[in-house]
Amino acid sequence: MLVRLALMTALLFGLLSVTRHDGASAVIRINLLGYRPGSPKVAIWGSLTGQTVATFDLVDEQTNQVIQQLSAGRAFGAYGAFKETYRLDFSAFQRPGRYYLRTADGARSPGFRIGEDVYAGAADFCLRYMRQQRSGYNPFLKDSCHTHDGYTMYGPMPDSTHIDASGGWHDASDYLQYVTTSANATYHLLAAARDFPTAFGDQVQTNGLPGANGQPDVLDEARWGLDWLLKMHPTDTWLFNQLGDDRDHSAMRIPRLDSMYGKGAERPVYFATGQPQGLFKYKNRATGTASTAGKVSSAFALGYQLLRNHKARYVNQAYVDKLRQRAQSAYRLGLAKPGNCQTAPGRAPYFYEEDNYTDDMELATVELLNATEPTGDQANLLRNTALAFAHREPVTPWMLNDTARHYQWYPFVNIGHAELAKQLPAHTRKTVTDFYKSGIELVWQRARKNAFYRGVPFTWCSNNLTTSFATQCFWYRQLTHDDQFMALEQANFDWLFGCNPWGTSFVYGLPANADTPSDPHSAFSHLKNYPIDGGLVDGPVRGSIYGNLIGITLHEPDEYASFQSSVAVYHDDYGDYSTNEPTMDGTASLIYLLAAKQAEKRTTIGKAHSSKKVNRPVDKPVAKPVTDSKSTYFKGAKIRGDTTARRFSLVFTGDEFADGGSTIARTLRKHHVRASFFLTGRFLRNPAFSPLIKRLRQDGHYIGPHSDQHLLYCDWVKRDSLLVSRAQFKADLQANYEVLHHYGQAKSKSNLFLPPYEWYNDSIATWTNAEGIQLVNYTPGTLSHADYTIPTDRNYRSSATILQSIRTYEQQKPAGLNGFILLMHLGTAPARTDKLYSHLDEFLTDFQRKGYQFIRIDEL
Repeated sequence: MLVRLALMTALLFGLLSVTRHDGASAVIRINLLGYRPGSPKVAIWGSLTGQTVATFDLVDEQTNQVIQQLSAGRAFGAYGAFKETYRLDFSAFQRPGRYYLRTADGARSPGFRIGEDVYAGAADFCLRYMRQQRSGYNPFLKDSCHTHDGYTMYGPMPDSTHIDASGGWHDASDYLQYVTTSANATYHLLAAARDFPTAFGDQVQTNGLPGANGQPDVLDEARWGLDWLLKMHPTDTWLFNQLGDDRDHSAMRIPRLDSMYGKGAERPVYFATGQPQGLFKYKNRATGTASTAGKVSSAFALGYQLLRNHKARYVNQAYVDKLRQRAQSAYRLGLAKPGNCQTAPGRAPYFYEEDNYTDDMELATVELLNATEPTGDQANLLRNTALAFAHREPVTPWMLNDTARHYQWYPFVNIGHAELAKQLPAHTRKTVTDFYKSGIELVWQRARKNAFYRGVPFTWCSNNLTTSFATQCFWYRQLTHDDQFMALEQANFDWLFGCNPWGTSFVYGLPANADTPSDPHSAFSHLKNYPIDGGLVDGPVRGSIYGNLIGITLHEPDEYASFQSSVAVYHDDYGDYSTNEPTMDGTASLIYLLAAKQAEKRTTIGKAHSSKKVNRPVDKPVAKPVTDSKSTYFKGAKIRGDTTARRFSLVFTGDEFADGGSTIARTLRKHHVRASFFLTGRFLRNPAFSPLIKRLRQDGHYIGPHSDQHLLYCDWVKRDSLLVSRAQFKADLQANYEVLHHYGQAKSKSNLFLPPYEWYNDSIATWTNAEGIQLVNYTPGTLSHADYTIPTDRNYRSSATILQSIRTYEQQKPAGLNGFILLMHLGTAPARTDKLYSHLDEFLTDFQRKGYQFIRIDEL
């Protein structure tokens, strides 16, 4: 992605001046991909002459009938080439269909669609570009390349020692390969597979050629990245940072013709020394290895978590064990050499100038915690270490500085904050999510001043920053259920797909039949006219940056000339490597964001976005839960059924662990018992648990919600003190139901809700009731719910103690276990080796002999 060496091209800043174009004096920019019914929907009207607008029409594209005439709102003033701008807000309109916007001055937007499925398939589409970037074997070309890489430099071995470094992805339109970008891309793909598995299909094999192989294609692509990273960290103490250098830029060619380094087909492999490097005139400013080592460790640790229980035929235990081992060894290297591991320049002064590493080590610490599953003091140590790293970089620095050198603070979003927040209790979590909020607010202070809500700086690879910032907004909203920045989040997403001054999507071929890059800076398209489907181009840069770059020459007349300015420049021209070159790592981060957009289900818009009334189907009245006189209730929750009937319910909850799932399912089937399972959204989204969930549904067990993110609703001591708002509660519960729906579990069939931590108060019961759902909880009196405790816990209870408490209660109470709701857990931390579910066969045999009938909780 670095520039091609060429003679200095004379650049006249007059090229950047605004020229009146032939055609309308005003334009309407819109998200060409479309909008979800419940999302903010805002287009931008911009005038090149300074006129104003009062209203705009929303028009049915098929009939050309005006659906609504809406106010254009307030003027936002000049921005870039525009002398006047307005935000045309039609968020309140939610009816699916195809539409366009127009104003009285003759401006008309491109057609767009409103629908729940407008983003379906987009993440999968962008995977095409990742496959096309493969080195080693390239499935697009059906040819091999770079199979002789490479010879070592700066390592503990003699220079020019050959190692196997083939594989991985080419970084951009050049064929350099960087561990820092590859590890970040791999992590994003793995996270997308973990968080949004339903967003991806199974159309290709492991080698990238057509044919299903039983797992989502995003995992196939992530595996390609993991395989190469293992080659770049082949031993506990060896870590390489880079393959090739800017000698690559001497000419454009198809990958298999690469031989630019004076040693046949081999390329140099740079060892990560933590010291400045550069074989020619220029050197980087490296100070350590932690920035690279942390990213590598995170990718390996997450790969281990996803693949350890995966049934794909090419994943074996030795490979999975190696991922775990290398995650730990890379982490140790990061601790041993704290500092920034920059890429090595060649003959030009351009390189990835990464100046931070604590964000990488924060994420690596959290993922190591997730992968190794320590308990007690060790788990607390890792959490505290991650939190200490988080405090050292609470806000990603580009947000503070509104500028950055090339890849100076990378990745452009602190992923560690999101993953750490999931590990922390509510009161500590807020500290970390507030770090996200502070960064968002800084960008918002800049963005709120212009109609595009543009607060992300126009540095090189601005689209990567935009994607990362939209993802940070998404994570903040998901973690806190605070949607005050939702319009800002949507504006950044819209920017990528056409709601920008140039009116173009920045993704090649997405959407089809729309304005997208057609002449990118790519050898594939320039030399062979190959489509580079799904590639995200670098994006606009400041006029001053563009004016000082080496070797840029536009090859065609600039179709966007009227919209260029000193604020920002973008050219759909092969000659502009600064704005129109696609990047592998930017595309990978966009794949995550697109998967999130596809998977997210929203049926209403936030209050901040619109108060206008709209015509929509009348919702059916919510059916209120019905209580019965034979059951027992506490603070609004049903805690016991009919005590006159000799029957009770076994209830299992699942959030983090499912090690007992197979044993429990098998034992219940053996005894012809149907139980009840309350599962969090996190549990339901875990691809490793999917086979178990499907089996439980097939066996006829009750499946119900247990909250999406396992929130603590109220204080442990002051029970009446709420820790969540009603909006947060509702959004979290709704998210839990949405993922249940993916498994075919309708809300009407799962209208009982067991609260997270089995802890609630009157308010939670009231809110649950208002949703047409009945709150339930376990029957007190036994210790069954303590089966999660571990030996180092003060409240630890062994399985023998728990079972004895159940038998004692049954023997001593007049009604025995009649109507009982007996709660256990689907799995526990590895530190608890005495698993209660191992005694389930014995337990069921015992109580069936006593004449008890086990029934689902909805039958109790």
